Amino acid sequence: MHELKIAEELLGIVLQVAESENFKKVTKVNIQFGKMIMIVPEIFHSVFEGAVKGTIAKKAKLNLEILAVKFICKKCKRETEIDDLLFVCPLCGSNDLEMTQGRETIVESIEGEK
Repeated sequence: MHELKIAEELLGIVLQVAESENFKKVTKVNIQFGKMIMIVPEIFHSVFEGAVKGTIAKKAKLNLEILAVKFICKKCKRETEIDDLLFVCPLCGSNDLEMTQGRETIVESIEGEK
């Protein structure tokens, strides 16, 4: 369950930002995961909730967004989203693709009270 490792790393980032911003309480964490990270949102919410217990982020609301997988086709030069794991350009049928989105983990924002 890689969600636990990611939640623990996220908690470290949240606490570091909270300290640098002099937050007394973290109220919201906004994070984006590329679809290829294979995060199960329900599991991640549960694991994050457990990770933040006993910290200033214990009541923080977690907003999680899954970003689509996007590729640029090297043959037709167009960018497209791919919903399944069949990596073929739906526009021209080529499998010569370059992924432009789908593997990232982005902490978009951390909000809190001072």
